[in-house]
Amino acid sequence: MTLQGTTKHTDPTTEESEELARFREAWREELRQRKTQHAQAQPHIHHHDVGQADGTSTQAVGHVPPLTSRTVGIALPRTDNQLGPSHNTVTGTVTVHTSHGQSFLDRSFGDALEVYRQAVHHEQNSQLDDALRLYRQAFRLNPMVDKAYYKEEQRIQLSTAASVPPVVTAHPTAHKRLSSTGSTVVPPEKVDELVQSVNALAIAPNAVVTGTMASLLAGFPPDLLFEPEDEREGIPLNKLPDELLVYILRNLDTTAIERFATANRKARVVSLDSSIWRELVTLVYKPPQIIDDAASIAADQYVADYRRMYIEHPRIRMDGAYIAVCHYIRSGLSENAWVNISHLITYHRYLRFFPDGQVLSLLANEEYGPQNVIPILKPSLRMKGFYIGEWNSTSAYPTADSAGRRRYSFQMTLDLRSRPVGRWNKLEF
Repeated sequence: MTLQGTTKHTDPTTEESEELARFREAWREELRQRKTQHAQAQPHIHHHDVGQADGTSTQAVGHVPPLTSRTVGIALPRTDNQLGPSHNTVTGTVTVHTSHGQSFLDRSFGDALEVYRQAVHHEQNSQLDDALRLYRQAFRLNPMVDKAYYKEEQRIQLSTAASVPPVVTAHPTAHKRLSSTGSTVVPPEKVDELVQSVNALAIAPNAVVTGTMASLLAGFPPDLLFEPEDEREGIPLNKLPDELLVYILRNLDTTAIERFATANRKARVVSLDSSIWRELVTLVYKPPQIIDDAASIAADQYVADYRRMYIEHPRIRMDGAYIAVCHYIRSGLSENAWVNISHLITYHRYLRFFPDGQVLSLLANEEYGPQNVIPILKPSLRMKGFYIGEWNSTSAYPTADSAGRRRYSFQMTLDLRSRPVGRWNKLEF
């Protein structure tokens, strides 16, 4: 008896296709579930471990990486409400620190910015020691705090300009724009505007000139400038107003003023300002140099030309010492009756005057020359032939009186004269 039947044969290829289809369907379902969960959780920041999309690393709750040059950009605001995937996303607890409307992701960063702002304030008030200490503290908290401070200041300026109409005003608490070193930056065009505004306020030259100098200035053109020796180079002195030049010249001596005046015609005109020479006349022509009322009378005599008065009016020079070379002949002894011996003796008389009415007188022989006596001719000198007296001036004749209680006293009457090499540098007995 033979049994016949059919045996079901399963194709391996068909089984693999069905299994692959089920796997794909399960995978798609899992992706849909993940997408749904991600969309529901996206508007919130959960306080639990969050992994990156690729699963390469995770970070603990509340752990924020230290801010470096790569993490400064996280403070930039977003324009949408979506936290889309990004490889630079910082995960963890968000700490908000508001300073002038800007939020930062780390409190230490806000502290560094606040310390840096205090340092800028101290530097603007010339408190350099405190400013340096605060700068160091700010950079220790965050190395990039200076750049963040400049971005913050620019953002505040832009927001203020957008919200406030353009009105020219000065806010007392506004920060100045600073360079990387913390010093004030003034644009070159602002400097030119400042110079032009000062020049616009220039006052007419305050100079009274008479005599030969007046006829000389009559031939000068009205617009005088300092000209450079080399035409290819500029001369910054032209940018300086005449008022500042006069102020500088008032702090120089007469020799330096006249030396500056020989530079060119503009320097000559500036050096004739009455304020310069009026101050010199006031310092020189006062008692005992001149009696009280004589100064105003002399000024009227020279028609308020104080420079001419300072040069031509007699005065005792106190910037040196008067030296007289004296000689006398003394008879000598000779063994021969047919020979007559005479000795020529030379000595020096020194007179040094002081503004307080004190005068020093010294008689020294030829052993002590002027080069040795002038440096030591002071009231503290102790030497034979040295006297300390007082001097005063009556009319045009200055006199010297002895001030000590010596047994013998003497009086000298001297006449002031000028020599070709200088004015009022000669005394005649």
